[in-house]
Amino acid sequence: MAVVALPGALGSVRGTPVVLAPHAVAVPALASHVRPALVLPERETRDLLDAAGRHDVARGGCFSAGPAGVQVWSHAFDGPGGSPGGALHLGSVDWSYDTPVRHYVTIYRAMVTEAGVERGETTTSVLGYVLGLTGIPLEGERVQMPLAPPRDPFRRRVLSSA
Repeated sequence: MAVVALPGALGSVRGTPVVLAPHAVAVPALASHVRPALVLPERETRDLLDAAGRHDVARGGCFSAGPAGVQVWSHAFDGPGGSPGGALHLGSVDWSYDTPVRHYVTIYRAMVTEAGVERGETTTSVLGYVLGLTGIPLEGERVQMPLAPPRDPFRRRVLSSA
């Protein structure tokens, strides 16, 4: 397992070196902003996350879901301790919550890593794999939604004083 130590002031926290583990940061070879952005109700996003969980890399699948999106891998993790082993990160679909309005999720980017490009993946194929988890078609009115739901002009943002 190779690790990368960060040099200088960025590379230490109170004298302890900061080290990046392999696969900690995905470097996109291709990235595409989804235009128009794909907006899903929160319920559909939960269904998508549940489906990705059922096909998780730790369970023999090729998806790894997190709060900000879903990663697509070449196959299930086969390394020691649940590490990727020989699995390659092919790409990701990224989203943000409560945009444009509360209880909606906006898919704003599809990304393909260099390994994904080498295997012939595109931003469209990665987006299709993730949306296909719950049967959302890549074509059609749903993906071509002309306008997102309008932002509520009366919603106040509460700032915490932490």
